[in-house]
Amino acid sequence: MEMKGIDNYNYEGKTVLLRVDINSPIDPKTKKIVSDNRIKKSLPVIRGLLEKKAKLVMMAHQGDTLDYENLIPLTEHAEKLSEYLGRRIRYIDDPCGPAAQEEIRKLQQGEGILLGNLRYLTEEISTFEDAVKLKPEEMERTWLVRSLLPLCDYYVNDAFSAAHRNAPSMVAFQRLLPTAAGPLMKQEIEALDQVMHHPNPPCVFVLGGAKISDAFGMMRQVLESGKADRILTCGITGEIMLMAEGYSLGEKKETFIRARGLDRFIEDAAKYRKQYPDRILYPSDLVYEKDGERICLSVKELPVSEMFMDIGEETICRYEKEIASAGTVFVNGPAGVYEKPCFEEGTRRIWKAIASTEGYTVIGGGDTVSAAQKYIDLNDINYVCTAGGAMVRYLSGMELPLIRAMRTAKGE
Repeated sequence: MEMKGIDNYNYEGKTVLLRVDINSPIDPKTKKIVSDNRIKKSLPVIRGLLEKKAKLVMMAHQGDTLDYENLIPLTEHAEKLSEYLGRRIRYIDDPCGPAAQEEIRKLQQGEGILLGNLRYLTEEISTFEDAVKLKPEEMERTWLVRSLLPLCDYYVNDAFSAAHRNAPSMVAFQRLLPTAAGPLMKQEIEALDQVMHHPNPPCVFVLGGAKISDAFGMMRQVLESGKADRILTCGITGEIMLMAEGYSLGEKKETFIRARGLDRFIEDAAKYRKQYPDRILYPSDLVYEKDGERICLSVKELPVSEMFMDIGEETICRYEKEIASAGTVFVNGPAGVYEKPCFEEGTRRIWKAIASTEGYTVIGGGDTVSAAQKYIDLNDINYVCTAGGAMVRYLSGMELPLIRAMRTAKGE
């Protein structure tokens, strides 16, 4: 996809409005950042614009209505940016009001400021997006755009991980200011396009975790397009596949699945298994805990009323062989509830196999990256995507709001 990069413009002495995604996991008790991966990934675009002598204004969000406990000021984010960049990044706890506007006017070339949490604004939260459904041209009347547009000369977006969000900070400024994509966005898209359009065969998708709507959205796309040679299912995705094959998991696990409405995916699972029987693998054994011990059960022994939370030894060995012979591996979601010692074996072994394969590897999603960090060196992965929801939607073939906006962005 053709997008102008930050090297296409001369920013010296100009005010650049930069949208980054530094939304970070927060400790629920201390309210401190527990993983600064996204902050570190944003450093190249910030450093690049400051070195080009821009007056840099940064917008970002933290938390949302759906995770209100993480909706906090960006004070620590600014402190970490300052530490890693080796220069001061000022912070003002105001996203676009009079105080923020005054600080922007004071900026000198080569200086940067991080504005207050965008989610302070109604027009930037997910519930507003879902309820009001503004078009980009209608967003020009929002307070954020009306407040910041007169003060800025250029707009840069390096927030691919929020590309699925139809919010003013993401899609409105492209119509109004000369626009560029940051280097991280280009890297993310290139890595995902490698998986989607130019995978080295055989291409293996490992789909686990609890967010099975993500898994099934991708599954349909990569099966119908022929991109996936194998899909290794685990976690609840694997259990849904078993139910689609006619296995009864037992009262405890099936009650858990039905209480969350996840049984609605059984029909899709059955359809995909019928259409692509050799391309979708599902667990042949599962693990539950009894008296603190890890108990492995063949699916031939089902149903058993236990809470299965990991894949068993036979399944792990089958999946390790598939990964070892893969030309491309994409991973979304852990194999089990790895946070509990009894159920970490599947996730640990799968990650070790992925880290040691010679194939091209891409991982993404918050839980996926957290699990990987626990068991392997992320440097052993070819590309670690900062995105979760945006990545899933992109791989599902959806046109993301940000990508659509960047395609029609204003030039100089």
